[in-house]
Amino acid sequence: MLITLLLAVAVLAALLYYRVSLVASSITMVLSVFVLTLFESAMWWLLWPVLALVLVLNYAPLRLKLLSRPVYNLLAKAMPPMSTTEREALEAGTTWWEKDLFSGQPDWSKFSAITSPTLSEQEQSFLDNEVETLCGMIDEWEVHKKQDLSEETWAYLKKAGFLGLIIPEEYGGRNFSAYAQSRIMSKIASRSITGAVTAMVPNSLGPGELLMKYGTQEQKQRWLPGLASGDEIPCFGLTGPEVGSDAGAIPDLGIVCRGEHEGQEVLGLRLTFRKRWITLAPVATVVGLAFKLEDPEGLLGDTAKVDYGITCALLPADHPGVEIGTRHNPGTPFMNGPIRGEDVFIPIDWIIGGAEMAGKGWRMLIECLGIGRGISLPALATASGEMNYLTVGAFSRIRRQFNIEIGKFEGVQEATADIAATAFTLEAMRELVTRGLADGAPSVVTAMAKYHATELMRSSVNHGMDVVAGRAIQMGPRNFMAFAYRGIPVAITVEGANILTRSLMIFGQGAMRCHPYLYDEMQTLEASDPEAGVRAFDPLLMRHLAHVFSNIARLSLFGLSASRFSPTPTEVDEFGKRWYQHINHMSAALAVCSDMALAVLGGELKRRELLSARLGDVHSQLFIACSLLKFRESQSPSEAVDIHADFALTQALYRAQTALLVFLENFPQRWLACLLRVICLPLGRIHRQPSDDQIRRLGDLIMQPSSVRSLLLSKVYMPEDAEDAVGRVERTYQTLLQVDDTWQRFNQAWRKGQVSGVDLQTALNDAVAKEVISEEAAAGIAHYDALRFDCVLTDDFEQL
Repeated sequence: MLITLLLAVAVLAALLYYRVSLVASSITMVLSVFVLTLFESAMWWLLWPVLALVLVLNYAPLRLKLLSRPVYNLLAKAMPPMSTTEREALEAGTTWWEKDLFSGQPDWSKFSAITSPTLSEQEQSFLDNEVETLCGMIDEWEVHKKQDLSEETWAYLKKAGFLGLIIPEEYGGRNFSAYAQSRIMSKIASRSITGAVTAMVPNSLGPGELLMKYGTQEQKQRWLPGLASGDEIPCFGLTGPEVGSDAGAIPDLGIVCRGEHEGQEVLGLRLTFRKRWITLAPVATVVGLAFKLEDPEGLLGDTAKVDYGITCALLPADHPGVEIGTRHNPGTPFMNGPIRGEDVFIPIDWIIGGAEMAGKGWRMLIECLGIGRGISLPALATASGEMNYLTVGAFSRIRRQFNIEIGKFEGVQEATADIAATAFTLEAMRELVTRGLADGAPSVVTAMAKYHATELMRSSVNHGMDVVAGRAIQMGPRNFMAFAYRGIPVAITVEGANILTRSLMIFGQGAMRCHPYLYDEMQTLEASDPEAGVRAFDPLLMRHLAHVFSNIARLSLFGLSASRFSPTPTEVDEFGKRWYQHINHMSAALAVCSDMALAVLGGELKRRELLSARLGDVHSQLFIACSLLKFRESQSPSEAVDIHADFALTQALYRAQTALLVFLENFPQRWLACLLRVICLPLGRIHRQPSDDQIRRLGDLIMQPSSVRSLLLSKVYMPEDAEDAVGRVERTYQTLLQVDDTWQRFNQAWRKGQVSGVDLQTALNDAVAKEVISEEAAAGIAHYDALRFDCVLTDDFEQL
């Protein structure tokens, strides 16, 4: 009897695993149970419930009465109504590979078809020439003292087209790809966060992008050429004293009315607004504004409609009533300040897209915010991570304590290994995210990129501060860590505060946009005719149930087999195969746990931010793992690449597993949480943190020349000036590499007493006399030691 039951379960599991159609599955199950009863007559009782279930599922009137209508009514009561703002946010943007990861069944053939982004000849030339020139013009310490870029730098930013990278060529712009924009901003940020932020804003959320996507032809002709040439400097007023991450709560108001403009009475708006934290506002010549629009007199043509919602308009900065010019002090001296206006009248055609776009500003903003989240801020974070790798890795080999390089201490290696893996991860994420942006505007992916890139930046820079220690604390022209450290809060806060991005956006949007059925089901709940709603809901529910039980079957098999039999891309080596299989397992676990959470908590899950954030973490770490695999496959095979990828993948899957376990530990229905825990991880924890051996290997590797170091070096600006904060470290490091063998041999001899001397020079002289090293080698060591000592010095000033 037990064997018979197991065979029946095996047949059902196979049907669910392969997602066989309902009719075919029903026939197969009935026949299978009938055949099994022939061998075990005591199992005849099993045939009747199977027949009953098959009848209910396949006979539509009975299914509607017993299943679909009760579930529909239950959901209609449990789910809160969706606001217009929420609907527009969910409908904005597109979905991409993250949808496959959320489904529980990633299509690896689709993933294999995703190619790594590349630069065009024009983009590469711009990086090699204009960007290189710009970086060479900037001295971040001088920017810090002046609290602004030099006039020469401002002029070059405009002349070389840095403010019009996204604008089409027909308007004088460069029309660069998302990947090129990221590489450009990242290279500038590796030199100057102030310079990068200044160039970022016109190319992310700002009038340029809004005009290109939604502007009228007249508006494009009026503004885009000036924005491309730099004759016009844009800013965009969104946030204010009462509104930050909750951009939908904008209190600024525009009232439709008639007024005078250029001597004529025209239909327009009377605006009252108070904005703050607006980057480039103090120097802007054109201001984009987001506000709530009301038409109390029905002047737009619809007398029944008063509240139009969020609207975006564009107006000259010197327009009467607009007040700008003062500055905030965000710690990094890019231009940032408030904008105010009271009863400012503008013509109706200054609404971006014209009067017909009145009230459509929220969706416009949501879609355009993705550029800042997916390109600009991750580019800044990537630059910080890569510069941290290069400078801290070099410094940890140059700096010695207890007569040994500090990078050899295991405690330090725990930090430097993480720095190394973080830089590798950030570059991998950049490539996959910008590739996704080339295919659309995936809102969930860009939210993941913004949150995790900037958090990785925070972790990496903090580790770097620990390693470099007192040398990193003291401000001055020698300090190569300070400005990245000061820039962390900016990256964490802007374009949506990280806390809310994680707790509300990644899973909140991810569940609705990435789930194959949930959003459509929610739509049916709002049908004006309940009967029509139930009929539309019925096929969705059946497909949803098939999706859930199929994922449970897949997850059970993956859990018991450690996912060893799960599908992988056709062309994958042994290194990648196991990681793809682990992703299959965690993807199925995410899908099952998400469906269970939505079924049990319903609309309450939106308010259970701790739970939803952890599911979002699982989703994000799976995306990060995919980016690492894709990035590794795009590189020339090398041991260094594999060491970095292995460490970073170990971190990503461990973090995904940890987030899943913490979710289950806090899930309110304890019996269900325990059951899910057994289904998800029946063999216990699969993934562990990077081992001590992995930490030691990567901690050693970050201090050595390698293919990964060379790769990261090609992505950033590395100054040749030996008096530069970064250039000094790199020159000293490269000099060390030239003398390292003799330096180590000499140090060992000195330490063992084979040569003697009260200081380095006398010891070198003794080593030459005893033929431990040559005279030429001694000169090289003396030269290096002078550079080393200069490299570890800290700035001091007569007065502050």
